[in-house]
Amino acid sequence: QVQLTESGGGLVQAGGSLRLSCAASGRTFSSYTMGWFRQAPGKEREFVAAISWRGSTTFYADSVKGRFTISRDNAKNTVVLQMNSLKPEDTAVYYCGAGPAPEQDYPLRWDYWGQGTQVTVSS
Repeated sequence: QVQLTESGGGLVQAGGSLRLSCAASGRTFSSYTMGWFRQAPGKEREFVAAISWRGSTTFYADSVKGRFTISRDNAKNTVVLQMNSLKPEDTAVYYCGAGPAPEQDYPLRWDYWGQGTQVTVSS
């Protein structure tokens, strides 16, 4: 079993930065692709970024390319989303997810989810 817990959300002005962390329990963390998703009020959940279990492959939504960076530290069972140049449109609850996939592929499913952390970007 795997449990995911997000942290690092908060209130920031447009153009500012936040660093989100996802802490995972369980010994199988390093075998999963890890991803970040977000959901704004009244909207569907959308993909933000993902990183393969070895860290050699990353995926980003077009809306965050060049601004967000995903990374992981398997020894510490953590995945991080560094968010720079934040925009009001980035306001959402951010969720960490984990899913099995080959190193170079995007997961077909996401098996585990955290409870989310709120990110609010003021204009």
